[in-house]
Amino acid sequence: MKREDLIDYHIKGAWHAVARMYNQYAMQHHITTSIGFVLLNIDSEEGTPATKIAPLMGMEARSLTRILKSMENKQLIVRKRDLNDGRLVKIFLTPLGRKKQEIAKKTVRTFNQLIHQKIPREKLEVFREVIGKIHEIISTGEITKILNAE
Repeated sequence: MKREDLIDYHIKGAWHAVARMYNQYAMQHHITTSIGFVLLNIDSEEGTPATKIAPLMGMEARSLTRILKSMENKQLIVRKRDLNDGRLVKIFLTPLGRKKQEIAKKTVRTFNQLIHQKIPREKLEVFREVIGKIHEIISTGEITKILNAE
């Protein structure tokens, strides 16, 4: 089978292209794509529990811990214990973090607007349906069951 015939080849290639584009722009603003995605997942008014961010991004808590530490060092966020539940730690944006969050929002919004301008709505609906089905196939563990049965 040629790599061009593999679905995952195209998904990975597209994601790497998107990530490179976001990284190039993020570097101009002294952040990374990962930091930008974390910023997008923090409620700018209420803060966000640290334990909620990793699942929102589909990442491991260990990886998020490193990113949050970097964000603290860059003075983009502060961690505060919840007044009602001392076990809960919320992440809040600093003024600089809010500024970088707006840059991240603008970047994602602009990219998505361009996609919507260039690709007909019907094709985007089919794309969402297909990518949703792929996600469903992966999340059921069906492939793991098949591979383990062999």
